Amino acid sequence: MHKIFTAFVIGATAVSLLSGCAAPSGANYRPIVDTQGVDFNRYESDLKACQGYATQTASAGESAVGGAVAGALLGGLLASAAGKGYSRTNTAQVGAVTGAVSAGAQGETSQRNIIRRCLAGRGYKVLQ
Repeated sequence: MHKIFTAFVIGATAVSLLSGCAAPSGANYRPIVDTQGVDFNRYESDLKACQGYATQTASAGESAVGGAVAGALLGGLLASAAGKGYSRTNTAQVGAVTGAVSAGAQGETSQRNIIRRCLAGRGYKVLQ
């Protein structure tokens, strides 16, 4: 079980790092907007301001840390409640990874949504 868990953590970390290189993420996200009639100097200024707002909420990394801690605690408690047949350590490790991935994705989505809503509120037609 320990080898499988270690391989899973290494794989998940590699995927996270590689996907982070693929596109701007979190507060650096650049949504696709309809550029018809858009003043690009004004747009860049508005985008930077909206990205600044996004930094005021937890990033994917910060959220992942909190999710890992919460997942590990919950996994350990559930294994303890389930009885002797379950390993608290292994269950806490799985909970930590699950919590980190879930919370990290939620932090990323939150920052992207802030940028989208901010730009839409400033009159841009946000496509994605």
